[in-house]
Amino acid sequence: MTSGSAIKRASERQEILDEIKARQHAARRKRRILVRSLSLGLLLAVVALVSWALITSKPKQDTATRVAPDFTLSDTAGVTHTLSAERGHPVLLYFSEGAGCQSCIVQQAQDEKEPGFAAAGITVWPIVMDKAADITQAAAAAGAKTPFLLDDGTVSREYGTLGTGMHADLPGHGFVLVDASGKQVWKGDYPSMWIDPKQLLTIVKGKLGL
Repeated sequence: MTSGSAIKRASERQEILDEIKARQHAARRKRRILVRSLSLGLLLAVVALVSWALITSKPKQDTATRVAPDFTLSDTAGVTHTLSAERGHPVLLYFSEGAGCQSCIVQQAQDEKEPGFAAAGITVWPIVMDKAADITQAAAAAGAKTPFLLDDGTVSREYGTLGTGMHADLPGHGFVLVDASGKQVWKGDYPSMWIDPKQLLTIVKGKLGL
């Protein structure tokens, strides 16, 4: 016959076991809540990053008309170019981060392959803030053949292109269209670091009424 003390001890053990099980259950519940919270937090962070990337990569365009600031720059071939000397036909200025940005140079190389610019009488001037040797090497690697105009930052600043990309002291990835009369009629910034040359040509021709 089971004694009263044995029954008591068995009861106490059961209470201890029940308490341990309850604590284990509570711990598992907390872990599940924590995992769900972390998963939700991670999901929200990913959504926020994707949303931020989509927003910041959207093109920005300015169609205000103004007299384009005149300038004179030398290019990587040693030729000097003066904007005012180009009156009579439109010039598309392409500002980019230059040698440190492969996609920027690829953009120029692909634009060169679009015959529509020349057919429409549009001259494209790529402008960078690089040393001649650096941009020449990068251009050769990407297959870009047009000489790059070398800017010390003055022209890029006058055209409001500094800080429009990833670096505050460099241009982003943008274009400025100067019409045949010497007026700036369009400016487009492309944080995604790319615009299809055919799309670019369509935009530019539209702004020129061609």
